[in-house]
Order: sequence, then structure tokens, then C-alpha cells
Amino acid sequence: MRNAERRAKAPPAGAADLPDFDTSQVLGALPTPILVVGDEGEIFYANPAAEQFFDSGAAFLYRQNLRDLVPFGSPVLQLIAQVFRERYTVSEYDVDLGSPRLGERLVDVQVSPVPEQPNRAVVRFDERTVAAKIDRALTYRGAARSVVGMAAILAHEVKNPLSGIRGAAQLLELNASQSDRELTRLICDETDRICGLVDRMEIFSDKRPINRGPVNIHRVLEHVRKVAQAGFAKHLRFIEKYDPSLPPVFGNRDQLVQVFLNLVKNAAEAVGDDPAGEIVLTTAYRHGVRLAVRGSRDRLHLPLEVSVQDNGPGVPEDIRSYLFDPFVTTKASGSGLGLALVAKIIGDHGGVIECDSRPRRTVFSARLPVHNPTAEDSGESV
Repeated sequence: MRNAERRAKAPPAGAADLPDFDTSQVLGALPTPILVVGDEGEIFYANPAAEQFFDSGAAFLYRQNLRDLVPFGSPVLQLIAQVFRERYTVSEYDVDLGSPRLGERLVDVQVSPVPEQPNRAVVRFDERTVAAKIDRALTYRGAARSVVGMAAILAHEVKNPLSGIRGAAQLLELNASQSDRELTRLICDETDRICGLVDRMEIFSDKRPINRGPVNIHRVLEHVRKVAQAGFAKHLRFIEKYDPSLPPVFGNRDQLVQVFLNLVKNAAEAVGDDPAGEIVLTTAYRHGVRLAVRGSRDRLHLPLEVSVQDNGPGVPEDIRSYLFDPFVTTKASGSGLGLALVAKIIGDHGGVIECDSRPRRTVFSARLPVHNPTAEDSGESV
């Protein structure tokens, strides 16, 4: 198919006449990267989107083998082999094509056979967009809001009865034998433990507007790093990749410190005692990111991205979709409220948070609004 023009078939009799056209022009107009490859990985065609995706011209790509473009052992090669073997279309999602040359690339891959040419296959790469990631982040934001109602229910339906149970146990203890006092003490200890958990959750039911203003996020991260290196993360290497031109965040400094201290602590615990453990703190300005919110005419403008990355084993796949839900944790002694609180605070700031995790690379990214003095003075949302 390389350099060869394939003409569309003539329309059936009775159909409206269609102009003759070159199908390569149609493929060239598609925004999706498309390759036509052989059974040995040879590249016979690359549309302009594929040239842009691989940051190489078509002439260069035609001299390459697909194995030279994707990571070693990539599932893309296995998919192509399966298509040539079984002759039907196959797909795989969330395939990592990242490399030092291409940077981060997470794509969905579809491979289809070419019926007329048994030794050719079409490979399509659908790169995950920012919009798709933020849509998932809004799901996390909704999960944090669900905790608000749960906290109110727990405070009313659980904490109040527990106070009565504890009082009754204390009265029984006055006239109880030594063995029975151990049981009444156990009742008191357990009610105190549950009340403590409910107290921690009551922060979720606080609906008061937060006091916000211009916050230098780099000073927040510097404070978090110093606290971490003085204590729980003193054995880890910190890497800072900051955009020095970043404008102020519209937020509450103390709450943002709480958010990123929590994320850094989670990262440190994930890395553990690995001597090669490291935590990467990154800030960036993402132009043109606006998000439509369901049920609202407002569009979120969240150009400030703050990320905490670690090289630990990654988040188990079975809990990734529920990571910001309350009581979801991989820690034996954890309560599962830390990330739920992070999602609530980021949501209160009008932002979103997401997690992208795989072995040796877990990234928590928060998108936050820019401080706008004019909007703040007029009482508008930013």
C-alpha cells in the first residue's frame, strides 16, 4: 500500500454518482494515528497523524520496523501476531507506549486484518485525551461529595447511640465483678474507637465556604517537602520539576498543605524502604483546558496542574476505580479516609484530582484554578 493509490469502488447501480477519490486522502484527514504493517513488523503506510504521534516523517517510518518504535515486549506486537494468526480484529486498552523519545503515551490499540492482503494489518492508536482523564477525575470528585452525606448520617445515627451505650457500660461497671469489668471496659474502648472514627469523618460534613486567596503553590510544595524529609520521607530522594512562571492558585494555603502532605506521605509509604525510592513533585500550566460539568452551564477552567509521582509498586488494579471512596485502603492499619479527604478539599477548591498508576510509576495529579483578582472582588467563581 506504500505510495500506491487505492481507488474507491464504483457505487452500485442506481446510487448517486460519487466523485472518484483517493482513500489515502481520507486516511490522511483522520486525526487518529494509523499504520499499515506487515507480518514481520514492516511499516507500509503511516498517515499524517501517525507521523505526528511518532514525531517522525513518513519516509523515516517506512525504513523502520514497528519493534523499533514501541517498547520492548509491547502488547502491540502480540496483538499484530494474533491478527495474522486468527484473522479478526482485536483491541487492547491502556497500552503504555511511553519512551524517552516519545514521552508519556497511554493509548488504546486496535489491530484489524486487511481482507485483500493477508500479509497486511491496520494498526490504530487512540491516545487518551485530557478530557477523558478529567471526566474520570470528576467521578472521584463525586465520590468525595458522597462522603458528606455519609458523615452526617454517621454523626446522627451512630455517634449519639454510642454515647448512650458507653454510659450504660460505665454504670454496669460500678457493680460488676472483676471479670465483668473487663467486658464493660472493652465496650467503652470500642465505643471510643468508633466515636473517634466518626469524629474524623465529621470534617466531611463541614459545608462552610473556605477562605481562599492567592497561594504560591511552590511555597506549599517546598513546605511539604521539608516536613517530609525531616520525618517520614528522610530516606527518599525528592525531584522537583517546577514551572517558575506559574501564576498563583486560588486556594487556601493550609488546606493545600494538608492535601499534598497526604499525597507525599502516601507516596513515601508506597515506596517503602526501597533504596532507589524517589518522589517527583511537578507543576505545569496546561493551556486551553476547560471542562463542562454535568448539570451546570459553568465550565471549569483548571490550567494549573500539580503532581506527586512515586516509583513504588503501583495501586492494585482492583481498587483503582474506588481509590477516592471512603474506607478504601491497602494499608493494614489504615482507615481509608485520607484520599477521600484529599478529593473533598480539591473539590471544595473547584478542582479535580486523578490517579494514573502502573508498576514503578504512580502519579496523583490535581488540577486547580488560577487566582483572578477581578473575579474575586466581584464575587464570581474562578
